[in-house]
Amino acid sequence: LRDFLLVYNRMTELCFRHCVCNLNYRLLTGREESCLDSCAARLVRANHRLMGSYVGLVPALLQRRAAEHGALAGPSGLPA
Repeated sequence: LRDFLLVYNRMTELCFRHCVCNLNYRLLTGREESCLDSCAARLVRANHRLMGSYVGLVPALLQRRAAEHGALAGPSGLPA
């Protein structure tokens, strides 16, 4: 949850700084709103691609760590 909130806050700040240029009005202009929509959509798509790659790599990484840990432990299962 913490990581999700950090990503969400970072995305919000990045898109706000990129798209909102006039703070004199309470509501967003149409241009600002469409910019924010496309900015958020781009970042969400990029995050989904990144998470998809991460999920694909995690099993191999865990297997490699387990093999390294087994090699370090020695035949008795205790650290050498």
